[in-house]
This record gives sequence, structure tokens and C-alpha cells, in this order.
Amino acid sequence: MVIKVFIASSSGSTAIKKQQQDIMGFLTVNKIDFEECDIVTSEDNRKWMRENVPEDFRPTTGVPLPPQIFNEEQYCGNYEAFFDAREEHAVYAFLGLTAPLGSKEAEAMARQEQQ
Repeated sequence: MVIKVFIASSSGSTAIKKQQQDIMGFLTVNKIDFEECDIVTSEDNRKWMRENVPEDFRPTTGVPLPPQIFNEEQYCGNYEAFFDAREEHAVYAFLGLTAPLGSKEAEAMARQEQQ
């Protein structure tokens, strides 16, 4: 499974740049393999991202903006959803991955199973 993070390498928005850095920094620090898919340098990436963000998650006006996260072809969410998952120690579940043993997320899952 490959996590794909759709980014804009030359975004004029500092908020988008910070969000992209936050996601990729988290994935890197936690040794989660991911592929960076730039929608600025690749029209195919831009088209694929826009077509594969589910209708329910698209903005009411305009097109979905980066960063957008997928596990292969499965949509995971945008930055806000990633941020919420991180705050709840549920990033691995958000990404559709198994949490490594000893992680806060794995410990939380084990406690839930015991109840």
C-alpha cells in the first residue's frame, strides 16, 4: 500500500504550504512510506486528484485543494481530517494502515478490544 499525498509545489498560499509540510513531516518522522504527487508539475496528478476526491468531501464551490491524502486509490482525507486523526492518535487508522506495536494508537486499540 502506498500513501499518496497530493501537494502543490509552488502554492501561493502559506497555509497550504504549512499543511503540506506538516503532513509530510509527520509521515517522515513516523517512517510511513509515502509518495509525493505534485499537481503543479503534473497535469495527470491534478486531474486524478480532482476526479478521485469523493463528492461528499469536495468544497461547495471550486475544486478540491491540496493537500489531499490517498491510500493507493482509497481516499483518506484532507488536512483537516488528518489533523483530527493525529489529535485522536488515530493516524494509522485514518491512512488505512496497521499501527505499529508500541504506538499510542496500537495501545488505544488494544484497550478498546479488552473492554
